[in-house]
Amino acid sequence: MQSYRAFCREYDKVAEKVDKSLRGSFPSKAQFYRWLSGELVGLPYADHCRILEAMLPGWQAEQLFEFHDGGIEFVPEPTASPRSQTIIPPSSAMEPRSNPEVVEVFSHRSAIPADLWTRLLDDSGERIDILCLAALFLVERPTFAKQIKQKAIDGAKIRLLFGDPDADEATKRSEEERLDARTVSARIRNALAFLRPLDGVPGVEARLHTTTLYNSVFRFDDEMVINTHVYGLPGAHAPALHLRQTPEGDMFETYMESFQAVWTAAKPLTW
Repeated sequence: MQSYRAFCREYDKVAEKVDKSLRGSFPSKAQFYRWLSGELVGLPYADHCRILEAMLPGWQAEQLFEFHDGGIEFVPEPTASPRSQTIIPPSSAMEPRSNPEVVEVFSHRSAIPADLWTRLLDDSGERIDILCLAALFLVERPTFAKQIKQKAIDGAKIRLLFGDPDADEATKRSEEERLDARTVSARIRNALAFLRPLDGVPGVEARLHTTTLYNSVFRFDDEMVINTHVYGLPGAHAPALHLRQTPEGDMFETYMESFQAVWTAAKPLTW
């Protein structure tokens, strides 16, 4: 199970028996390899510990992640733990199965906990792709630009797609939300001002798009937040999906195909 995909498959098999709502909640690829390398500080999330203990009967999470510098022969045999042996059988074979790519659904984007955004940013190390109009709630975080810059320096590929503040689509969006016609354009300009420190940073690309935005996309390695858009309402009031890429699923790739289409048609941002 040192292969990420193999691990995810086994994780989901056990989650199906322990708690169906945990299907698809396996760690991101970056986090998984931190587990293997011993770089994790403390223990994983409680739900991860719960599934790991069921995957490896008799082992407690504390044992699995404790420091060890000797040979494998010196690792003590695990002691049985009633908590780790408990497997809840499926309640019904006819029960509808949830999509393993969907980690959580939020009725409003504003309901997403701040610490989720923090974790997604902290854990990402390979790819960050953002498609939005302004996303001020994210870019005005005090450390956002510095964190993006550092990740690019460390080798991550960053692509940022913001709305064109001079496009008719920005004005139309303001009208649809029953705002002053200049509101969305002003928000975009404010967002771009926060991102100015990223100008010229290798690994960071930024473009402006003029699409009618159906969804905002926030991709962090193998996880993604999709902020759907509802006519007449601001993005903060519309539902949001937290997705995790899985070996068999295609929702994640569907949204990335959409991102790529917008990226191809967008124009480079000149600061």
